[in-house]
Amino acid sequence: MTQPAFSRDEAVPSSVIDRRRTFAIISHPDAGKTTLTEKLLLFGGAIQLAGAVKARGEARRAHSDWMKVERERGISVASSVMTYDYAGRVFNLLDTPGHEDFSEDTYRTLTAVDSAVMVIDAAKGIEEQTRKLFEVCRLRDVPIVTFVNKLDREGRDPFEILDEIEQTLALDVTPASWPIGMGRSFLGCYNLFQERLVLLEKGTKGALPSEGAACDGLDDPKLDALLPADAVATLREEVEMARGLCPAFSLDAYREGHMTPVFFGSAINNFGVRELLDGLAALAPSPRPQPARDRVVAPDEKAVSGFVFKIQANMDPKHRDRIAFVRLCSGHFKRGMKLTHVRTGKAMVIHTPVLFLAQDREVAEEAHAGDIIGLPNHGNLRIGDALTEGEGLRFTGIPSFAPEMLQKARPVDPLKGKHLGRALQQLAEEGVASVFKPMIGADWIVGVVGSLQFDVMADRIRTEYDVPVIFEPTPVHAVRWVEGDDARLIKRFVDANQSAVAEDHDGAPVFMARNAWHLDKAAEEFPGLRFEKTKEPVQ
Repeated sequence: MTQPAFSRDEAVPSSVIDRRRTFAIISHPDAGKTTLTEKLLLFGGAIQLAGAVKARGEARRAHSDWMKVERERGISVASSVMTYDYAGRVFNLLDTPGHEDFSEDTYRTLTAVDSAVMVIDAAKGIEEQTRKLFEVCRLRDVPIVTFVNKLDREGRDPFEILDEIEQTLALDVTPASWPIGMGRSFLGCYNLFQERLVLLEKGTKGALPSEGAACDGLDDPKLDALLPADAVATLREEVEMARGLCPAFSLDAYREGHMTPVFFGSAINNFGVRELLDGLAALAPSPRPQPARDRVVAPDEKAVSGFVFKIQANMDPKHRDRIAFVRLCSGHFKRGMKLTHVRTGKAMVIHTPVLFLAQDREVAEEAHAGDIIGLPNHGNLRIGDALTEGEGLRFTGIPSFAPEMLQKARPVDPLKGKHLGRALQQLAEEGVASVFKPMIGADWIVGVVGSLQFDVMADRIRTEYDVPVIFEPTPVHAVRWVEGDDARLIKRFVDANQSAVAEDHDGAPVFMARNAWHLDKAAEEFPGLRFEKTKEPVQ
């Protein structure tokens, strides 16, 4: 196995673009993703004390889980952005919801990153949501580094985990580190890429572990001095077997999305996190070209361009603010620049762009391709919108999906109907849910991917907008966006089906089918129309 030679002391890339590492963390719920996020920030020097998911009181609030509902439920329901420096690189870390009910937010977030870290529970292996998120990464050829977490607990055999990744995800695997023991007998890991022994230091909970001992390969007598005889014998035997079974690491194969280097560790014990960060610094790609409708946008182009992949309302409830998260695709952005909002054709002067550490923010004086900046937004910017220095770019691959679960929304207080409408409209612009206003009737129809989203929406509407809301069953079976090349034909369909037509938050017509027969009948009667399950942003 050929190891990539690197260290934190290697020369830092001269280009500001090459220094960027923009990545997401994906996993099944409870694999330890939020804990790992905290520890990456800790090792990166962005925070002084990890948020301690297990701690009490105010310390319990993980830095990446900033919404009130997240802190109460102990899950991540919105993507957070955290920017920090490490080893001469600029890391833009996007923490995503692990719960499958919030997968659409995760999908859009993955359009804004250049690589991903896949977190796997050592005892559970590949779980359903991990598989789904991996498939999204595969669609975009996103390179993946794997972190096998919770080695401090009894788990599955490392060879079994590697085999499962390879067989389940059809991905070549190569170990970047190798665990020494597991559970109570877990002693540490041997870093195969750096030839370094890193031991778990007992009784130093919360402290950052040492960088370990540099070794001259696995035959180094240093290993015999630092490890019990049975442990070092097992290590040498297993690593030799792994090197024989697994292909040598290939940087090209990894960056093309065909191979994943696998790190082992225990995020809760701060173990293996430094090695993972070093791996990302050395191996993860710098900002990649971004696809637009008419051409591909290269990160080293001089003109500034970017797209909105997320809208977040009420990050600061005191100010009822709304922030548009923009992935910069090219150019050197400077505060005060005038950019064109491509969808409307209007010029925008960017006075107060921000960089993030979850909900904490600071004014961004400048930013480069690969960076994520936040723009205060008063309803003008929407998901998928492009911002450029004048070119009419339309970035692709940021769709909305037809929701799988639908309910009717009404306020507890009938006099707050307009307030509810405004709240639902804002949440729809965030991408939290799909919201439809039927042409006939006063009720709103809300569509989501998973039922937990209804609970979270009710919580947010009540606490952020002071509108208690009730969700009730609706006879609507499915919704489809009505599209066609003839605007008159669309109008004729809408006029003929007013009781089953609504508008989404962009004003696009939507057909609300009572059942599968109703949907098939509409398609049969109007063959010139398309009833779409996905919709690209209006531009």
